[in-house]
Amino acid sequence: MAFFPCFLSVVFVVRNQSDEVEKILSDAASIIASTVSDYELIVVDNASDDDSVLVLKSLTGENGLANLQVYALTKEVDADTASWVGMENALGDFIVVIDPLADDICFVPEMLDKAARGADVVFAKNEKKIPQSLAYRWADAIFHRLYNAFNGVHLAKEAPQYRILSKRVINFILQHPQPAMTYRYLPATGGFARAHLTYSATPKAARKKRLGDSIDRGMRLLVSTTRAPMRLVTSLSLFGAVANLVYCVYVVAVGILKTDVAPGWISFSLQQSGMFFLISLVLLVLGEYILNMVSLSNEGPLYHVGQEFTSARMTRLEKLNIEEVVTGTAQVVTFKSEQSS
Repeated sequence: MAFFPCFLSVVFVVRNQSDEVEKILSDAASIIASTVSDYELIVVDNASDDDSVLVLKSLTGENGLANLQVYALTKEVDADTASWVGMENALGDFIVVIDPLADDICFVPEMLDKAARGADVVFAKNEKKIPQSLAYRWADAIFHRLYNAFNGVHLAKEAPQYRILSKRVINFILQHPQPAMTYRYLPATGGFARAHLTYSATPKAARKKRLGDSIDRGMRLLVSTTRAPMRLVTSLSLFGAVANLVYCVYVVAVGILKTDVAPGWISFSLQQSGMFFLISLVLLVLGEYILNMVSLSNEGPLYHVGQEFTSARMTRLEKLNIEEVVTGTAQVVTFKSEQSS
């Protein structure tokens, strides 16, 4: 296995996985520790209602795992926001985002090899998918077609969730007003060196995603990352105005050329049904934009960290060439030379 002299941050998002989280982190630590010179495991607990927080807290003790950082959220948020909690607190040269139930941690060395060769972003796509309902698959296909048409990016193919980002990319995303949302698509569109890899591994659990949450997340992505929906609003408004004008000309022509038309009934009915249909479409898109503007103007944070735990053992601190000597009330910090060490 290749070895990389870098600092790697590994971000996990977990929820109600108290039975598996210790094994997941132990397996990850054994693989990552033999791959890089230094690392940290960052776990974001997405408001679990089981014993996950207690298990994670115990893992940060003296007899627990080294280099473990835990952030426990007070309320459940979407996967992108939860992932960003870990990424914006990461210290590594590279940050990898992993879904422990869907992504294979053993593929990290191959991704890291691409990153070490100069790729700022490395995407990895699993050819084996978690089983989903027919309704979810249809909705997912429609969303990706729309997003690709509006923004020119097919998120499932060009920006899968499993990825490694360099610190340069993280700093760039931090400059945007909605980094938790921007992180999902921006690495696939920005001027960064990118690499795409594929692998085949059976997901550890058949966890089905909720269609309602996915629809809400997809709509927020559409209205926050492209101007196309707003262009759709203006196009519909223009089309409605032109159609209304043409229809008025048609009604006038019918009134002049026909003599056996019921007075006002046909023109009134068609006008009402047609205009209400267009108004409904316009209000739908405008409503989504209003929701997006409300989220931008909200003074409160998207998430709140209720508890934070850090491992009692941090290997990177043990490697520092510094020792502290406390004498009386004075604290003396001395630097050990290479010969003395």
